[in-house]
Amino acid sequence: MKQKIGEIIKFHRKQAGISQKELADLAGIGKTAVFNLEMGNSNFRIETLLNIMEILNIKINFTSPLMEVWRNQYEKINLKNS
Repeated sequence: MKQKIGEIIKFHRKQAGISQKELADLAGIGKTAVFNLEMGNSNFRIETLLNIMEILNIKINFTSPLMEVWRNQYEKINLKNS
């Protein structure tokens, strides 16, 4: 899974035409951290990963058999709080 995430990050970074150093600067991390992420060699704080994904305009889509149940409950809670 980490390797797939790294490959996705690398693909989007290259498509955006930015270097590892540029992405690292934008994300406030070191170039080595970007390299390690792209290679699937490192663990990251979720905030760092989400920041990189936002910079590269990558969205997360959660899927599971229970997501529809969760959405329905979430919508009911939000309607009550409106």
